[in-house]
Amino acid sequence: MAAAAPEQHDLDGHIAYVLGRDPAPFEALIGQLMSADNEARRHAEKLFNICRTQHGDTLVLKLMHTLQYSQVVEIRSMAALLVRKQMVIWPQLSSQSQSSIKEQLIVCVKQEQVKTVVKKLCDTVAELAASIIEDGQWNELFPFLFQCVSSDTSQWKESALMIFGQLAQYMGPSLHSDLSTLHSVFKQNLGSSMPGVRLAAFRATSSFVQTLETLQDRERFQDLLPGMMQTLNQALDVHEEATAQEALEMFIEIAGTEPQFLRKQLVEIVSNMLKIADADGLEDATRHLAVEFLITLAEARERAPGMMRRLPHFIGNLFAILMKMLLDVEDSTAWHSAEIEYENAGESNNYEFGQECLDRFANSLGGSSILPFAFELLPLYLSDQDWRKRHAALICLSQIAEGCSKVMIRNLEPIVNMVLNSFQDPHPRVRWASINAVGQLSADLGPDLQEQFHQHLLPTLVMGMDDLLNPRVQAHAATTILNFSEGCTPQILTPYLDIVVNKLLVLLQSGKRMVQEGALTALASVADSTQMNFQVYYDAVMPYLKAILMNATDKSDRMLRAKSMECISLIGMAVGKEMFGQDAKQVMDVLMSLQGTQLEHDDPIVNYMLQAWGRICKCLGQEFQPYMSIVMPPLLRSAQLKPDVTITDAANVENDNLDSDDESVERITIGDKKIGIRTSILEEKATACNMLCCYAVELKEGFYPWVDQVASTLVPLFNFYFHEDVRKAAVSAMPELLHSAKLALEKGVAVGRNESYLKQLTNYVMSALVQALHKEPETEVLSSMLQSINECIKIVGIFLEGNHVKSMVDEFKQAITAINTRKRERAERAKTEDFGPEEGEILLEENALEEEIFDQIGECVSTLVKTFKAPFLPFFEELIPFITPMLGDDHTAEERRISICIFDDVAEQCQGSACKYYDTFLPFLLEASVDADPDVRQPAVYGIGVCAQFGGVTFRPFVGEALTKIKQTISQPEAFTANNIMATDNAVSALGKICEFQRDNIDSEQVVPAWLSCLPIRNDLAVAKLVHAQLCSMVERSDPQVLGADNRNLPKVISVFAEVLIAGNDLASEATVERIVNLVKRMQQTSSPQALLAIWSSLQPEEQTVLQSILSPQPPSR
Repeated sequence: MAAAAPEQHDLDGHIAYVLGRDPAPFEALIGQLMSADNEARRHAEKLFNICRTQHGDTLVLKLMHTLQYSQVVEIRSMAALLVRKQMVIWPQLSSQSQSSIKEQLIVCVKQEQVKTVVKKLCDTVAELAASIIEDGQWNELFPFLFQCVSSDTSQWKESALMIFGQLAQYMGPSLHSDLSTLHSVFKQNLGSSMPGVRLAAFRATSSFVQTLETLQDRERFQDLLPGMMQTLNQALDVHEEATAQEALEMFIEIAGTEPQFLRKQLVEIVSNMLKIADADGLEDATRHLAVEFLITLAEARERAPGMMRRLPHFIGNLFAILMKMLLDVEDSTAWHSAEIEYENAGESNNYEFGQECLDRFANSLGGSSILPFAFELLPLYLSDQDWRKRHAALICLSQIAEGCSKVMIRNLEPIVNMVLNSFQDPHPRVRWASINAVGQLSADLGPDLQEQFHQHLLPTLVMGMDDLLNPRVQAHAATTILNFSEGCTPQILTPYLDIVVNKLLVLLQSGKRMVQEGALTALASVADSTQMNFQVYYDAVMPYLKAILMNATDKSDRMLRAKSMECISLIGMAVGKEMFGQDAKQVMDVLMSLQGTQLEHDDPIVNYMLQAWGRICKCLGQEFQPYMSIVMPPLLRSAQLKPDVTITDAANVENDNLDSDDESVERITIGDKKIGIRTSILEEKATACNMLCCYAVELKEGFYPWVDQVASTLVPLFNFYFHEDVRKAAVSAMPELLHSAKLALEKGVAVGRNESYLKQLTNYVMSALVQALHKEPETEVLSSMLQSINECIKIVGIFLEGNHVKSMVDEFKQAITAINTRKRERAERAKTEDFGPEEGEILLEENALEEEIFDQIGECVSTLVKTFKAPFLPFFEELIPFITPMLGDDHTAEERRISICIFDDVAEQCQGSACKYYDTFLPFLLEASVDADPDVRQPAVYGIGVCAQFGGVTFRPFVGEALTKIKQTISQPEAFTANNIMATDNAVSALGKICEFQRDNIDSEQVVPAWLSCLPIRNDLAVAKLVHAQLCSMVERSDPQVLGADNRNLPKVISVFAEVLIAGNDLASEATVERIVNLVKRMQQTSSPQALLAIWSSLQPEEQTVLQSILSPQPPSR
C-alpha cells in the first residue's frame, strides 16, 4: 500500500497537469490519442478514460475549449469527435456544465470554418439535441438554427441544414409539427446561388423525406424534387462531380426507402439519370451512381411494385447502357496465359459493374420485361465484327439467366442456338464466354436445358477441351462440366462418360495448373452424378488422382491438391466402399499427415480436407470410427473459429484502401461505419458445422463420445448472425446429436449415464432452439429451426417439460402472427396502381415461403399432439384463435390444408377428449370437403372420418351433412382423375367409418352398399390397407348391410377381395391378405354350388384366376 500511494500521487498530479489552465498538455493528450504508436495511444486512452470517470465535467469543458480555440485543425477535429463520444455521460454532468457546453457548441457552429470539423461538430449537436430537446433542455437550438438558415452567411446555412438533416435521422417524427416551416426552409435553400447550401438543403430534404409516415406528408414535399434535380444538374454543369456524386447517393437512399416520393416526377428524374449513366465524358463513379439509382428503383418491389416496369423506354434504355458497359474489356495477353492470378485480366470496373447490374436488373423485373429487349439487341451484338460485342452478348445472357429463367425455359431453342453458334467463334475470349454461358444456363435453366439439349451441348464442351492453343478455354470447358452434370440424371450423362473421362484424363496431364484444376472439378462432378456407373473408370482415374494428392506439395499447387482431395472423396462416395476401401486407407494416411502440419490460415486445403473427411466417412460408415480421434480436434477448432471483423470509419479514405484487394474480405457500410468480414473464415466455420452434423448422421451411437463437446460448440451458434449457413448447420445437427445420445443409452454405449443425462441434454438443446426461433431474421433458417424442433420432439419428446412446450407454443403463436402481418402488407402492395402479373407472381412466391413456415409449425404441433395426446390440449386451445382464421376463404388453399391437418391429428390422437372442438372445426371441414382444391378436400374428408370414428353422439348432428358432402365429393365427374383420386379415396374411407361407427344415425340399407360399391381403393395405399381391413372385419362378423339380403352383395365383396389379392401386398397388409384368403375359403365351404356359380360368373377372368389359385377343390364348372 505504501508503494501505491506515491504512484497514485503521480497520477493525480499528471491529471491535474493535463486538465489545467495551459491548453498545451491537453492538446498533446489528444494528439497521442491519434498516434500511430500503439503503446503511446494505449497510454493516452487509459489516462483519458480515468479523466472521464473521475473528472467528467472538467474533461468535457476542456474538450469544448479545445474545439473552440485550438489552432490545429486535426486537434479540433478529434476534439469534436471526442465531445460526441462523451454524450453518454451527459446525465452525470452538472447543470452548469451542461449549459456551458450547449452555449459553446452554438458558438463553435457559428465560428468553425473547416468543413471536416463542421461535419463532426454538427453530428455532435444533432446527437445531443435528439436526446434532450424533447425534454425542453435545449429550447435555444431551434431558434438558432432557423436564424442560421435565414442568414446571409453560407457557412451558417450549411451547418444548420446539416443539423436538420441529422435530426431527421434521430428524431424525424418529432419534427413533423414544423412541417410547413421546414418545407419553406428547404425549398428556399434548394434555390440558393451557393452550391454548398444547395447540397446541404438537398441532404436535409433527403433525410427528412425518409421519415415522413403518411402519403399526404410526402406529397407536400414532392414540389422540392425539381430543386433537388437542379442541384444535381448544376453540379454536373460546373464539373463538380464530387458534389454530384453526393447528390446521387442521396437520391439512391430515397429510391431505396421512399420510391413513391419520386412518382410524380419519375419520368423526368429517370430520363435525367439515364443521360448521366450514358455520358461517356463523366467519371465512371458518377455514371455508376446514376445506374445504381435506377437499379435500386427497379428493386423497390415492396414499396413501389411495378412502378418501373411500366415506365416508357426505361427498360430498353437501361439495358442498352449496361450492354455498353460490358464492352469496356481489353484482350489482355495476361488473360491468355491461363494463370489463375490473371483470371480477370482486361476487365474494367465498368465491365464488372455492368455484369452485376444486369444480374440485379433481371432479378428485379423478370424475363417478361427484360427478354424482349435482350432478344432484340443480342443478335445484333452477336453478328458484329467487334469481338467485344459478341463477348458482351454471351456475358449478358449468363447474367440475366437467373432472373429470366421462367421465361427462358419456355424459349430454350433460340437461346441455345445463340450459344452454340459462338463455340466456333475465331476469338478465344468469345469462345470462353460461350462456354461460360453454358455453365450459367445449366445452373439456372436446368434440368430442362440438360434434358432437351444434352446431345448438342455436351459434345460441344468436349470440343472446347480440345482447344490446345487456348488453355483458359480448355480449363473453362472442363469446369463447366460441373454445372452441366449437376442437372443431369445418370441416364443422360452415362452414355457420354467414355469420351468425357478420357478427355479429362488427358487434361490432367496438362502443364497448366488451371487446366488440371478444371479437369479435377469435372471428374468429381461426373462421378457424383453417375454414381455406380463410374465404377468402370475407377481403376484408370484413381492413380492419377493419388499422384497429385501425394506430389502436389508446392505452395503454388495448394488448390490443385485441395481439388484432388475433393475429387477422390466424391469418386469414393460414388463407387462405394467395396471398390474405394483399399485406396481409402492410403488417402486417409495422406490427410492425417497433412492435418499434422501447420497450414496457413488462407490455405484452401483446410476447407477441402474437412469436406473430404466427411465424404470418406459417408462412404466407409462405421469403419471410419478409428479415425474420429484424429478428425475431431481440428474440426472442432474450425467450428469454434471467431469471425474476423474489422469496423472502421466509412469517411476515412485510408481505411477504404485497406485490404481493398483482398477478395476474401466482404465489406458493407452501415451508417458511418464500414464493416469488413473475412468470408474465408466464415466458410470454413460453416463447412465444419456441416461436417459435424454429417458425422453424427453416419456414426449414430458411435458419435456419442463427442456429443457433449459438439453440442456446447454448436448451440451458441444458433445466434451466429454473421453467416446463415452456420446457423442452419448448427440447428440441423441437433436431432442427430440427440439421436446419437439416445441410441448410446439404449445400446449400453453410454457407460455410467442414464435417462437423466438425455433429459438434461434435451433441456439444453430445446431451450436454446426455441429462444433462437424468436430472434431468427431469415425465413429459410426459421424453416430449418422448426424442422429441427420437430425432429427433436420425435426423438426425445417424452423428456420435454411443460415450460418447454409452453415456450414452443408461444413462439408458434408469434410466428403465425408475423406471417399474417407480412401477408397483409403484401396484400396492400397488390392494391397499388402499378401492380401487375409479374408482381403477382413474385408475391405468390413470397407467400409460399410463409406457407412453408406455417406448414413446419403444423408439423411441430402434430408431433406434440402425437407425443403427449390429451395432456397437450390446453396448449392446443391457446393455438385455436391463431389456427381457425387460417381456415377462412380469405386464406390460401395451403393454409386451409395445414390447419385442417392440425385438427385431424388432434381429433385422431386425443379421440373422445377432442369432441369439445367439433363445433368449432367440423363446419370448416364439411365446407372444405367440397373445396375446389383436392389437397384441401383430402384432409377434410379424412378428418370427417376420424370424427365419425371417435365422436360418438357428438358427431350425430353432423352425420346428415357429412353424407351429403361425401356423396358430392365421390360423385363429381372428375372424382377419379389423377388430381382428385387421393381425395376421393379418403372420402370413401370416411364414408366407411360413418357406416361402421355411426350406423344408428344413417339409412344403413342405402349407405353401406353405396360405400361397398366404391371399393376397392387403389391409389392411397395407406388408406386402402385400413379400408380393406375394415371390410374384412365387417364380413367376418357377417354384417347384414355389407352382405345384403340373401347375400346379394356377396359377388361385389368377392370381387373386391379378388382385386386386393391381385395387387399383392399393395392394397392390404400381409395379415389382411391372409384374412381375405380364409374368408374366401370359408365362403366356398358354406355357400351352395348354385350361389358359387353365380358369384363366379360375375367375376372378371383375372379375378377368377387369382381366386382359383387359392381355392380347393375347384369351383364348379358352368
